[in-house]
Amino acid sequence: MDFALIPHPATPPAKPALKLWVRVDYSGAFGATATANIWYGVGAPMDRFLIPQADEPVRADDLWRTTCFEAFLRRTGDDAYREWNFAPSGSWASYDFSGYRHSIGDAPVTAEPYLRTEDNLTWWGLGATIAMEAGVQWELGLSAVLEEADGTKSYWALAHPGEKPDFHHPGCFTARLA
Repeated sequence: MDFALIPHPATPPAKPALKLWVRVDYSGAFGATATANIWYGVGAPMDRFLIPQADEPVRADDLWRTTCFEAFLRRTGDDAYREWNFAPSGSWASYDFSGYRHSIGDAPVTAEPYLRTEDNLTWWGLGATIAMEAGVQWELGLSAVLEEADGTKSYWALAHPGEKPDFHHPGCFTARLA
């Protein structure tokens, strides 16, 4: 499935304009586990953005403070959800919430996400593969924070239901995986 992310009107990217897209490939179950391959594509040269230094992949907090890609997943009809953060540095985070912004804390992750970046000079991307529970209908929110070299920060999502960027808002869970 292919999706286009849009910038929040209050936080547009610097000029020239750019595109941000996401492709999600959801695989069938292998026992109790399924996988989602999420590919974020940015339609501008990578050197336009502040990219955290590449390190060994490690779980880390506050990735959203600079260029970061995010996926929010919840079971259809449920208030609880999981947030994933993926940084171009290879760092990642995952948090569980019992409802809108009601954090339970770090999500227990049995398989770390597999992250990779690709720089094609005129566009670049980040791929993340995550394990998920199989046999579940999922609602998905996809989002990104892009920080440009000039300090401009834009907040991108499938939908922006509020006056300020808020990726946790229930109205952001607009994609479906089954």
